[in-house]
Amino acid sequence: QIQLVESGGGLVQSGKSLLLECIIEGRVYRLDEMAWYRQAPGKQRELVASSPREGVTNYADSVKGRSTASRDSAKDYMSLQIDSLKPEDTAVYYCYAKIKRHGFAVPSDYWGQGTQVTVSS
Repeated sequence: QIQLVESGGGLVQSGKSLLLECIIEGRVYRLDEMAWYRQAPGKQRELVASSPREGVTNYADSVKGRSTASRDSAKDYMSLQIDSLKPEDTAVYYCYAKIKRHGFAVPSDYWGQGTQVTVSS
């Protein structure tokens, strides 16, 4: 069984920073893409940052320049720091991973349960 466990959400003042963390629990044979998504009330889920197995991390324009995603594939871990937070960053943030498990032919998509981030003005 694979689970993605997020932490670090909460209520933050505008202009402050926040660190979100995601740990993968369970046996991972191969960890491909890891990413952070967010969904604001009444809006579709959107990509915030995407980190491929090899290559550079891509960021959404809305957080580019004030966000840093870090990945440690050996520890099945990914973090997302967002600086200079804005009220429009308020959303539920989800960790995502594409994982190939032992004994499975193809990788599957996994999602965390989500962590609420609320930015007050």
